[in-house]
Amino acid sequence: MRIENSFIPVRGVGEKTERRLWKAGVTHWDEFDGGVVGETLADRIDTFIADGRRHLERGDISPFAEQLPAASRWRLYENVSTETCFLDIETTGLDASCNDVTTVSLHRGGETKTFVKDRDLTADRLARELEQSSLLVTFNGQRFDVPFLETCYDLDVSVPHVDLMYPCKKLGLDGGLKQIERDVGIDRELDDLSGRDAVRLWHEYERGDEGALETLVEYNRADTRNMKPLMDTVADRLHERVFEAARPSE
Repeated sequence: MRIENSFIPVRGVGEKTERRLWKAGVTHWDEFDGGVVGETLADRIDTFIADGRRHLERGDISPFAEQLPAASRWRLYENVSTETCFLDIETTGLDASCNDVTTVSLHRGGETKTFVKDRDLTADRLARELEQSSLLVTFNGQRFDVPFLETCYDLDVSVPHVDLMYPCKKLGLDGGLKQIERDVGIDRELDDLSGRDAVRLWHEYERGDEGALETLVEYNRADTRNMKPLMDTVADRLHERVFEAARPSE
């Protein structure tokens, strides 16, 4: 599924109309001729396609992120998969007003970076990393990771964002990240550690245990690395689901 397969960002086009277009053989912008819908809607789609091509030529997917429903933003991924940043944070608690971010890991283009509090974890460093990314992918980051970073580091995280928790729910994949990884067959090291362990490991590091920090960093890095195959799996499954719904009945 690529952005060019999508018509639901157009005002007046919902999933039902999009499926009607696909069933008529209009599965890509290149195939649209206006004959399947009314004249007014056809004009809107033509305008959307023309504007959309210009955005994609510039490598800017932000307008599509704004127009797509949150549960459908997974459709952005294939266009910018190599520039996608998978991000996860660890903290000392759940309240950004009184707790700290301890580590932040980012996985992009096959490389994983981790920044550590009081070492190299700074607002400028995070801002630079996000600016280099076309798409941000998190798990529960819409409610937790992104607001935490914005509060603690005075960041404005404006990069288009896919919170994997929501497309996973569309597929019936519930629970935390590690449970969903097991459900889809993604292996993980340190499978027995939890968020509470991450807090404990940080406090052990503060008391002088460097090994605790190494374990915490590896735990944090595993979250970001494993989001990549999970995103691939989710995008493939949802692609199959939406196009299956558009296939003509025999």
